[in-house]
Amino acid sequence: MLHLKRPLVFLDLETTGTDVAKDRIVEIAFVKVMPDGATETIPEFKDTKFLINPGMPIPIESSMVHGIYDADVKGAPLFSDCAPMLNDFIEGCDLAGYNSNKFDIPLLAEEFLRVGIPFTLDGRNTVDVQILFHKLEPRNLSAAYKYYTGGTLENAHAALIDTQATYEVFKGMYEKYKDDERALPNTIEEIEALSSYGKRADLIGNLQYNEEGDMVFGFGKHKGVKVADVLTREPGYFGWMMNADFPLYTKEVLRKFRNNMMA
Repeated sequence: MLHLKRPLVFLDLETTGTDVAKDRIVEIAFVKVMPDGATETIPEFKDTKFLINPGMPIPIESSMVHGIYDADVKGAPLFSDCAPMLNDFIEGCDLAGYNSNKFDIPLLAEEFLRVGIPFTLDGRNTVDVQILFHKLEPRNLSAAYKYYTGGTLENAHAALIDTQATYEVFKGMYEKYKDDERALPNTIEEIEALSSYGKRADLIGNLQYNEEGDMVFGFGKHKGVKVADVLTREPGYFGWMMNADFPLYTKEVLRKFRNNMMA
């Protein structure tokens, strides 16, 4: 049983993007777990949704993820308006969340510091439930082999052993899910679609295809933006990518795309 010495606040942020230093909060939620197990939240958090005007346009790519658009936050308070209330609520508390150590807590700290409210982790514990999940349920080949075959993978990281084990895991997936809604499809084309997040134009996803089939950037300030639009507006971006430390395959795909644009 968990024994708390002080309250533990679980938090989650929806934001304008994923850049901790530059992006802003558009929605925030806190749930405080007291040492006696009782929970409470801020009364102003009505219907589990507390919107914040980020003071900047919300990129459409972000809105499509969390469903919050510029019109939704038009009348919402700025972070500076509610920061004292939020700071008071988490004062003297430990913090927890999902991927919170890498994203939510650092971005929240930036927001507080930006409006002149000190924020420190000194004397405060942080719990990242995502890290716990990954440690308790490893997602490596040995764990997959045990889960899908019931066996123990000996000599992992020997190339041939790992290759054979991967095939055994693949077959085990077909067997395990054959009679439920997770049953795997029977064609490689369908399997490929299921085994990837989005359709990549290059090998690692720096260049991707959106739902309309347009090539878009998968990283950086132009993430989700059509490659054609960026190369038209910023011709120098092509040269930067060609000279930067990107994989040769990525550069070749981009070069062919640009050549076709100019043809």
